[in-house]
Amino acid sequence: MSRIVVTGATGNLGGKVAAHLAGAGHDLMLLDRRAAPGIVAVDLGSYDAAWTDSIAGADAIVHFAGEGRPKASWADVHAGNVLMTGNVLRAARAHGVGRVVYASTNQVMGGYRFRPEAIRPDSPPAPLNPYAVSKLICEEMGRAFAAETGAGFVAFRIGNIPPGDNIPGPDLGIGTWGQEMWLSNRDLLQAVDRALAADIAGFVLLNLVSANPGMRWEIETARAAIGYIPQDGHAAVRTAQIDAEEARARLSRLVPGAWLDQFGEPLEG
Repeated sequence: MSRIVVTGATGNLGGKVAAHLAGAGHDLMLLDRRAAPGIVAVDLGSYDAAWTDSIAGADAIVHFAGEGRPKASWADVHAGNVLMTGNVLRAARAHGVGRVVYASTNQVMGGYRFRPEAIRPDSPPAPLNPYAVSKLICEEMGRAFAAETGAGFVAFRIGNIPPGDNIPGPDLGIGTWGQEMWLSNRDLLQAVDRALAADIAGFVLLNLVSANPGMRWEIETARAAIGYIPQDGHAAVRTAQIDAEEARARLSRLVPGAWLDQFGEPLEG
């Protein structure tokens, strides 16, 4: 049994992980901005003893809290992802936590949707929105944390995992791209277990999807690093609607858009 802090414990991913770890008998400290039975309501955007003291004595942190809306603004992702992750890592360093498991996102690689090559953890990032950029920043914060402390930091670029029972199919969204990066609940929980138990130190960046036929997401690195062996998979289903949507999407350029303007007014000259 380990003492594990789980952030985002009322969310989709964090809730699934918290329930699983509790069932496995771990000693949990569950944190979220929303109060619920067994969950401590905290503001991770503020570094204070109201929550940082709860990390003392923890063996690991599963940091799944954050701003998860793909269309969120720069201000929202800075507050909800960059600032909160920085505070969590600061607290982890202060209390000597030896392992952090972090929920990054497949959207860091969104620009690969219509490209032919395999998508590896070490492929050049291709984020298309502030949300994805913020997650990329948090990955690099984790890299720095691991280099400074010697702790293990495992960042998962998590695939498509809807709430609840998470049944795959054409309704997953984003056409075949969304189906090919489907991640089952069972495979998510297996990966978290293995990331917590693996004999690793330093920074580890992994794609996390199920064994979906035809996908381009490389998961051999996850197998080698933590022993991840997906138990589920889904073959993408094409429909006339998906074909039409993908045809329209191919005509547009998958590049960062007008969200760059959110930084402020253009410079003069």
